[in-house]
Amino acid sequence: MSTYIPSGANLEAQRAWYIVDATGQTVGRMATRVAMILRGKHKPTYTPFIDMGDHVVIVNAEKIVFTGNKLEDKFYRHHSGWPGGLKEIAARDLLARYPERILEQAIRGMLPKNTLGRAMGRKLKVYAGPEHPHSAQKPEPLAV
Repeated sequence: MSTYIPSGANLEAQRAWYIVDATGQTVGRMATRVAMILRGKHKPTYTPFIDMGDHVVIVNAEKIVFTGNKLEDKFYRHHSGWPGGLKEIAARDLLARYPERILEQAIRGMLPKNTLGRAMGRKLKVYAGPEHPHSAQKPEPLAV
């Protein structure tokens, strides 16, 4: 018997498209499931050094749910690189202004921090409302 190692050829033709409705979903629980699909860990042919994952379209990101007091207590921070350049925004304000960024940051934080992880992150599409421009790809609904 020999070990099966998939080649990296013709991967895009094998990728499926999934659509996830974020209405009433908890941020972290949904992010872990979507990150697993983007990595390809749900497939029996998963290989850590090849991007085997599928495309995921998330709609209704504005209806995502935080548990506990995270809506008031959680802050998203980033630094401009200049002295005194720490920027922070509360989760409630970020949800009102850019609801897509909450899910994008949560999911991309669960992917590898290298070129492979960035390629996996490009297969994620997040939209605040129910409309999306990927209907031609015929995404299958995914229950999270």
